[in-house]
Amino acid sequence: MKVSIITTTYNDAANLRRTMQQVAGQDYPDIEYIIVDGGSSDETPEVLKEAEELFRGRVCILSEPDHGIYNAINKGIRLATGELVGCCFDQYADKHVISRMVEIIEREGTDGVHGDLLYMDGERIIRKWHQGQGNLRFGWLPGHPTFYIKRSIYEKYGLYKEDYKVSADYEFMIRSLKDGSVKLSYLPEVLIHMAYGGTSSSGLSAYLTSLKEGHRALKENGIRFAWFTDMCRTLRVLRQFL
Repeated sequence: MKVSIITTTYNDAANLRRTMQQVAGQDYPDIEYIIVDGGSSDETPEVLKEAEELFRGRVCILSEPDHGIYNAINKGIRLATGELVGCCFDQYADKHVISRMVEIIEREGTDGVHGDLLYMDGERIIRKWHQGQGNLRFGWLPGHPTFYIKRSIYEKYGLYKEDYKVSADYEFMIRSLKDGSVKLSYLPEVLIHMAYGGTSSSGLSAYLTSLKEGHRALKENGIRFAWFTDMCRTLRVLRQFL
């Protein structure tokens, strides 16, 4: 199974270089790496040349202005040729993560995979996201950095809605998982160490935007009693800090 891994970037050369090393360090042999750059003006062009040397024929690079992170991710998905697609912006727990993802999908015959993650501030753990399997109506959802799904699911359900600021990933998961026909495997282990302070975790304002957009996502996808799901989701987040 070929795996397409997407990284989006803009004027963040140092972090792009670290992320590239994370992808290159995975021991799974059939990885296609897609880098979507928003037309950076820092040292990113030099780092992209390093990527060509590092991946040698296994990297696809697009550098042009975009309309935000979800527009950039959608560009990456359209370029993907792998059967399984996911994003990498952070640190894999170890070099075997992609291998274990593919192994459990093939063993269980599912459409995708997710697992646990840690929110990190340097070496300090801020939040532990242990979701397991659950019900969307009760606030459960996969951690998006650990969410790898078959490209055919994007072809069936569509891509990310680009008019969302921080929660298009949540909306997509609601849209594709709500009827139960898309099956996910769960790896009961930490797969990703995520830097705290990203698009949806960078403070109260970002969290309130996430909550508002999350409610919109539920309503747009016909989830009844969306307020109840909002409440359950908030309680799940609060428990992650314990």
